[in-house]
Amino acid sequence: MADEKKAKVPARAVKTAAEFVAAHGRQSRAVVENIGRAGARIVLVGEDGAFGDVVVPDVATAEAVVAAVPDLAPSEWDRETTAALRIGSAHRHKMAGR
Repeated sequence: MADEKKAKVPARAVKTAAEFVAAHGRQSRAVVENIGRAGARIVLVGEDGAFGDVVVPDVATAEAVVAAVPDLAPSEWDRETTAALRIGSAHRHKMAGR
């Protein structure tokens, strides 16, 4: 029965993802990642190489958010998606703890 339960789509998550698409290109991609008890992360990859994320309670909700945003294509960490990312040195330093 859990599979039949529809995920409630959080309006704020949809708005955030839609604003990302508007700012970074209509060919944006979304990769849904299960992050355990914390929920699910939607990694947004813009047409311009920018990336961001949205965290929601579970994978079903994440998939519903992606489906609710026009011009946001579900994706995976495949060759095309990883090649589309443009990570600058400032972000690399931040992730390294510097």
